[in-house]
Amino acid sequence: MTTQTLRIRRSIQELQDAYTQGNKKPLEDLMRAWKGVKELPPDDPRSFFKLGGFHGEPFRGAGWGNASYWGGYCNHGNVLFPTWHRMYLVKLEEALRGVPGCEDVTLPYWDETSEESIQKGIPWALTVKDFELDGESIPNPLRSFVFNQAIVDHIDHDKPSYSKPKGYETVRYPLSGLVGSKEDLAATRLHNKHYSDYDKNVELLNANVVNWLNSIIIVDDKPVSTHVADKYKSCLEAPNYTVFSNNSSAAQWNGERPGTEPVVPLEEPHDSIHLAVGGFDYPGATDYSPIDGANGDMGENDTAGLDPIFFFHHCNVDRVFWLWQKRQGFTDHLDIIAGYPGTNSVDGQGATPGVAPNSWLGLESPLAPFKQVEQGRERDCTSLDCINIERQLGFTYSKGSLEDPAELERMTLKAGRGTQALHVTGINRAPIRGSFLVSAFANIGGKRHHVGTRAVLSRWNVSGCANCQTHLEVQAFFGLHAFPEKLLQGATYEVEIRGRDGVLASHAKQTGPTGKRLFHLEVK
Repeated sequence: MTTQTLRIRRSIQELQDAYTQGNKKPLEDLMRAWKGVKELPPDDPRSFFKLGGFHGEPFRGAGWGNASYWGGYCNHGNVLFPTWHRMYLVKLEEALRGVPGCEDVTLPYWDETSEESIQKGIPWALTVKDFELDGESIPNPLRSFVFNQAIVDHIDHDKPSYSKPKGYETVRYPLSGLVGSKEDLAATRLHNKHYSDYDKNVELLNANVVNWLNSIIIVDDKPVSTHVADKYKSCLEAPNYTVFSNNSSAAQWNGERPGTEPVVPLEEPHDSIHLAVGGFDYPGATDYSPIDGANGDMGENDTAGLDPIFFFHHCNVDRVFWLWQKRQGFTDHLDIIAGYPGTNSVDGQGATPGVAPNSWLGLESPLAPFKQVEQGRERDCTSLDCINIERQLGFTYSKGSLEDPAELERMTLKAGRGTQALHVTGINRAPIRGSFLVSAFANIGGKRHHVGTRAVLSRWNVSGCANCQTHLEVQAFFGLHAFPEKLLQGATYEVEIRGRDGVLASHAKQTGPTGKRLFHLEVK
């Protein structure tokens, strides 16, 4: 397939710019397509409810009621993370193109490391309240989704935090979307009452995203980057697909190589954006007041796929995956280290429906529930079907950020070259409700500096997944290579774990609510 016949996924910023310059059709067609899939009946295989629900709730397949399986079909913490989500985007894009008059629509990406995003946050097309389409002002189809069917949290029967009624509308930071129990609903109503100004909420959301994307600290009068944009850049340097693809494999790789700069997997900055949009303040931010009690849908694995911004975020994640493939020479094949952490169906989460527990994962593993027809027969999609997006899937990406070598060099601000790294191990996620943050701080010269944060996208109730109970440990690595060696000699370090229930543990208090030790801190 030639470049001329490839459909091009452009950034949402490109569509915005064309719209404001008078070429309104591309953005209008995108809005029309999204409006169309959201209006389809919930049992229609092309409906947004059906497709969005594959990621977590409503737990289709065996996953909704079997504790041996992860709650949704999505793969996290294993080598199928990039390819499963790549195929997920393809199926959503096919549905968008199936809306009458929208046959040429492609799914745009939110270029999260562009100058516009770093300075302003989320593009306005994803947040503006209303949009004019065909001479009529309509609710912007990209800013939220109103459930056309209820979903039930089958995992936590005693407190179904992520049950959502028909008519529920997804929310983002600074709002809360917990409505599953009387207690949750009362707390959410009280919280959201303080945030009734939609435009002001968008400002707060963008301020939080900018902090996540753009943070730096000053050490020895020099800037040191700790931001998510730098993590995206760093993941392009991962040496092989196994460690690039997921957190579990990267944790093993980094643990085996003390004294070297930790590898950053693609999944790590991906998690950070989920939590930035979904409701976690950036640790160490000082220019605005943190908002506790924000529980947006993007911040939890259970409901993230039902917020439209999920697909614009993941389209960018897939674009970075393709950039890594081109940079490292893996456009036509991917290599998996056999038997490595992150290559088993119980690593990081639990087996997904259609995949046997404790089975090895590879390029031929099914990417359930996605199917394709081959020679008149339907079969499971696998990673082998989607390695080369141009040759196999018929699309490519427009040129965005992270492609210019000079730009990549500018994005990483270095103050020196230390040789140490903070290694946080033994983080027990069993008592932690939902997603959480692991933040590291260095006390240097009497000042407390934020070294970095590992965002962990998780489900609300890990105890409902039997396999998760045998894979409870989360590890975090924080490179100190940007800090001058001389300053690290007298430094002391702290770790803070923050979840939906506030600070769960710190260096001074390393046990959680159950009394169990939550982590171990080591500098090496």
